[in-house]
Amino acid sequence: MKLIKTGILSGSFNPIHNGHLALAGYLREHEGLDEIWFMVTPLNPLKKQSDLLEDYKRLEMVRTAVFPYPSFVASDFEFNLSRPSYTINTLSALRKKYPERIFHLIIGSDNWIAFDHWKESEKIIQEYFIIVYPRSGYPIQDKTFPAHVTCVNAPLYPISSTLIREKIKNKENVSNYLPPTIIKQCIDYYQ
Repeated sequence: MKLIKTGILSGSFNPIHNGHLALAGYLREHEGLDEIWFMVTPLNPLKKQSDLLEDYKRLEMVRTAVFPYPSFVASDFEFNLSRPSYTINTLSALRKKYPERIFHLIIGSDNWIAFDHWKESEKIIQEYFIIVYPRSGYPIQDKTFPAHVTCVNAPLYPISSTLIREKIKNKENVSNYLPPTIIKQCIDYYQ
């Protein structure tokens, strides 16, 4: 049985944007991933819940945004796990439920720099594959990575969900930042 290489791109996706989709496309093509799961996180221990749009509204936008891409999946897997959502718990539950898949955690260099603060970070490094992509302002100094960690030279995408929310509040054009299928939803949700 061929194992399915599945990338896990977790995030608040508050909202999902073109940078997320472009990064997923790059990783799918250059890292040989069969699928990318956009794991909508209900509660990130490092973010305030009050800053997040409701879980199912964010999930709905992710589903709409990834619909045109057959190898992208919107996932609510973490919605049924205990909160706050810790990556080690998610990866363990995924491995148990989907033994036919090899999961690759996708994180930005900003998260890699602070990875030792994550719950059971050493266990994640030892037992799971990690793909680290560059984030502006977070250069990775160490060129030596543990065996299961790959640093990729993906293009930088100068887009953030925070920037999009600010532009929407200021009634600025966001059409270059968002998939066309969710622009109206985003404006309705974030104004």
